[in-house]
Amino acid sequence: MLELQDISVIFHEGTVNEKIALSHIDLKLDKGDFVTIIGSNGAGKSTLFQTISGAIQPTQGQVILNGQNLTGIPEYKRSRFIGRLFQDPLKGTAPSMTIEENLSLASQRGQHFRLSLFSHKQKNEMKQALKELDLGLEERLNTKVGTLSGGQRQALTLLMATYVTPELLLLDEHTAALDPKTSQKVLEMTSKIVEEHHITTLMITHNMEDALKYGNKTMIMKDGQIIAMVEGEERKKMTVDELIHLYSTSTHDYNDRLFLKQ
Repeated sequence: MLELQDISVIFHEGTVNEKIALSHIDLKLDKGDFVTIIGSNGAGKSTLFQTISGAIQPTQGQVILNGQNLTGIPEYKRSRFIGRLFQDPLKGTAPSMTIEENLSLASQRGQHFRLSLFSHKQKNEMKQALKELDLGLEERLNTKVGTLSGGQRQALTLLMATYVTPELLLLDEHTAALDPKTSQKVLEMTSKIVEEHHITTLMITHNMEDALKYGNKTMIMKDGQIIAMVEGEERKKMTVDELIHLYSTSTHDYNDRLFLKQ
């Protein structure tokens, strides 16, 4: 379970350049929740991910994952149990290394990396995992990752992020740089992997249809706050036009509504 308690992030605090990037965020997710996140540029979506992953320390508040307080724990240590994909397919892989070397790197996530000879069993495990992607990569273990297409690389990055099942998966517009057909394929792979392994997942997207199609909850952010969380029957019946309307008309802070429910 992921829990964010009163998270605020303020850049250049106390100066003329002060900017409140996140303001008193409270969020509770159960194991296996798959939340799509929408919001305009500057809404705080990527800052939220950076705070959860440890790239940014919050000005106040706590990040708790499965009962462990991660606040203050550096990003590289959190990577042992948090997988993350970025918009740029180049960010998640080592281009000068082969596919099998990249998967070996993924299998040792959060540990001191040691490159060694792969056993027959290890290679078979890699081939089986790659076969699930349905891209023919299982026959290209010795191919340098830098020679793959953007879609192939992002699919491999997805596999690497989940090769050792993470406790939390952060997807930061991970299909935005792909063509529509490849984007849908990677999203379908994402949904399948997340569902099969019951991974708690947050996915930022600018595609309203995808925001309602994938996952079980849709979160709307604006001005560093969560202004709505759509789930259950309301979400199943919601249209894209209704989602856009909700975003444009929501004025009450989601955190205030949580307080009123208590």
